[in-house]
Amino acid sequence: MRAPVIGLTLGDPAGVGPEIILRTLKEVSSLPEARFVIFGQKKILEDWCRHLDLSPDLLLTALATGNIELKETGEPLVSVKPGSPTAAGGLASFDFFREAVEAAVRGEVQALVTAPISKEGWYRAGIKYLGHTEFLESLFPGAIMTFWSRRLRLALFTHHLPIREAISRVRRQALASFFRTLGRQLSRWNLGAEELLVCGLNPHAGENGTLGLEEIQEIVPAMTEVRSEGLKLSGPFPADTIFLKALDRPERLVVALYHDQALIAFKLLSFEQGVNLTLGLPFVRTSPDHGTAFDLAGKGLASLESFREALWLAWKLASGQPA
Repeated sequence: MRAPVIGLTLGDPAGVGPEIILRTLKEVSSLPEARFVIFGQKKILEDWCRHLDLSPDLLLTALATGNIELKETGEPLVSVKPGSPTAAGGLASFDFFREAVEAAVRGEVQALVTAPISKEGWYRAGIKYLGHTEFLESLFPGAIMTFWSRRLRLALFTHHLPIREAISRVRRQALASFFRTLGRQLSRWNLGAEELLVCGLNPHAGENGTLGLEEIQEIVPAMTEVRSEGLKLSGPFPADTIFLKALDRPERLVVALYHDQALIAFKLLSFEQGVNLTLGLPFVRTSPDHGTAFDLAGKGLASLESFREALWLAWKLASGQPA
């Protein structure tokens, strides 16, 4: 099988994205067997080499290997100052990502690994999407945000929504559709999850209706409907115990109903090793599970571990290997 082509996006130019990509390129021998296309700007990477006291030949050496290509994208940035979001940086990071997605849709790359963007930067630039996943959802309705680590795996029914709106979406029909889509995607990409553990919405998963009715009226009926079609579902379980049932059990995947219900537990366990994986796309897309870390940008202190895990997961899935 031919080595896959994996696209890398720089993320926000003032965040840690360019830094973790450059520092990863320093160790080319540790990269998976693939061709890489960086969607960004050469000048940004050259500026970052200076900020990090890296050899100016680092980028040239990486490009000279023949396995790494740089695709110039977006309006050229005059300068990059690490540490804070700007409208120009937000627009640049969106252009990098949009160009990479278009290349993936055309089949020019089989997977994307996206460095962190700033939601504030996108907002300042007038971009209407809250983040990567929301843009992907606009192109591929039904795209699902999931998170993967060696210790815990989970999927989000809703993600970047105010809590009141997230709760209002917990409805039988929407949940049943979500379960079906998630089940198909887990099978398609050989992700190894055999059982979905569904989280309740209310404390103690509603305590049989004494602490809320969503479990009885919406969640359980949706699970019953889809379970009859052969999908293995368990729950709903209280949010304060469900993650223990899936911990170190890669065959189990937790379905959380809103963002913080999932991410508090996940980042506590796997902040430096976690990977954000978007399902429901015709290509693979992963990213580190951390943000732009503006407070660390330019100091050479950002951990590379989550980005490396995202890179290797993208490679495995694009190569047809189990996660």
